[in-house]
Amino acid sequence: METESTPLQSKLTAWRRHLHKYPEMGFKEHRTSEYVAEALREMGIEVHIGIGGTGIVGNLHMGSGGPVIALRAELDALPITELASCRPHISLLPGTMHACGHDGHMAMVLGAAALLKQRKDLNGTVRLIFQPAEEVGNGAQAMIDDGLLERFPIDEIYAMHNMPGLPAGQICTKAGGIMAGEDQFRIVLRGKQSHAASPHSGIDTIVCGAHLIVALQTIVSRNMDPTENAVLSCTQIFSEGANNVISGCTTINGTVRTFKPEIGELICARIQELSDHIAASQGCSCEVDYTQIVSPTINTENLVSEAVEAAAEVIGDRARGSAKGMMTSEDFGVFLQNIPGNFAFIGNGDSRHRGDIPLHNSAYDFNDDILSVGARYFEALVVRRLSRMNTHV
Repeated sequence: METESTPLQSKLTAWRRHLHKYPEMGFKEHRTSEYVAEALREMGIEVHIGIGGTGIVGNLHMGSGGPVIALRAELDALPITELASCRPHISLLPGTMHACGHDGHMAMVLGAAALLKQRKDLNGTVRLIFQPAEEVGNGAQAMIDDGLLERFPIDEIYAMHNMPGLPAGQICTKAGGIMAGEDQFRIVLRGKQSHAASPHSGIDTIVCGAHLIVALQTIVSRNMDPTENAVLSCTQIFSEGANNVISGCTTINGTVRTFKPEIGELICARIQELSDHIAASQGCSCEVDYTQIVSPTINTENLVSEAVEAAAEVIGDRARGSAKGMMTSEDFGVFLQNIPGNFAFIGNGDSRHRGDIPLHNSAYDFNDDILSVGARYFEALVVRRLSRMNTHV
């Protein structure tokens, strides 16, 4: 797609590249929060700061009042060192990088605010929510726990995430689960240390852990209905000792992704059962900790068509395709447990030279060409929903 040459696009690019240069980790987004708040104030938008830590709510009141629509973006970055010295906007904070495109998401919501601020034909309130700590999965809940929904009631909420590999500027969504929930587990196996040359005098927790890791892979393949979706991955293994020591303690960490609570419960139960029995068979004891981190992102069914039609107003028939459900996770699902709404994807690009570098990669960059598309989509969605909601009052 061609870059839109307008004052809006220039402003969006300036916002996005400034935010990219100064990334901050979850709940530490102080500079980012100040920058976003000042941008909102410059537009004449009412700003509330410090919600759930570093979160922001901007209130854009239009007309005589009415329904309330929220647009949400994320403030935080990732603990990654950016490897792209050719970029003029490369991160100036080593070890921290906007490698997931949250800089672009913030710019698009700011752009939507600028577009909506110019309109004189709407009745309602738009809440511009800038959320901390999405990457660690508890920023949305922190804002809710801090009274977000009581202080700033919301009728509907919307968000969008860029997607490398999808054609630049294409917007798609789907009914039901669009991103999975995330659970995490930790299994600690305890045995008996011994000299590596005398394994018979110890109880080897690494061998036990190896048996267990293989067995855990059978939960999805053999205990679940094959028509359901789930992922179980063991991602870390740690043991004590040295090259010549039989380990007396081994820890296995992992993640589980599901769309349905009952599937997560099944997997949790089987992890416990397999851990108990395999540990016992090897003479070990075990401790299992299983924690739900992020709820699945489940779109409100009757709002999916509204999001598609709003996208079609901006990009035409490219909005008609349905998104695939992703097994990655996003804590926007916490908002959708409390408020109707929709989550969509916007293509970051499918060219080798522009936009297709994966998320969470040290060479990733948000495609500035899609900024105005995202901002206009949010504008069209708000206009569409406020008009419909006011008509039905």
